[in-house]
Amino acid sequence: MIKDWDLLARELSARLGDVRGGTPEVMKGFSAMAKAATADGVLNEKTKELIALALGIAARCDGCLAFHAKALARLGATRPEIMETIGMSVYMGGGPSLMYGAMALEAFDQFSSSANG
Repeated sequence: MIKDWDLLARELSARLGDVRGGTPEVMKGFSAMAKAATADGVLNEKTKELIALALGIAARCDGCLAFHAKALARLGATRPEIMETIGMSVYMGGGPSLMYGAMALEAFDQFSSSANG
C-alpha cells in the first residue's frame, strides 16, 4: 500500500474544517461552486467525478485523488471506468500522470473494498 487514502481524506477533512472556520465566506463560495459544478446536467455526477479524478491526476493532487476516488466508489464507478480515466490522464499528462494514475487506482480500490465490505 502506498497510502491510506481513507485516513488522508479524513485528516484533510479535519484541516479543511479549520480553513472553513478561518475563511467562512471563501469556503461558502467554494461550497456553492462545488454544488453547482457537480449537479446533474448534461453530464451526470459520476462523469463529472471521473473528470475531476483525471484533473487530480494531472495536477498531482493527493487530496483530489482521495476525495474523488471516494466519491466514485460511492457513485458505483467500475474499475474499468477508473482505468480508462487513468489512460486519458496519462495520454494528456505523460509519465507524471502515470505515477499519479497508479495512486488513483489504489485509492479507488481501497474505497471500493470498504464500500463493498
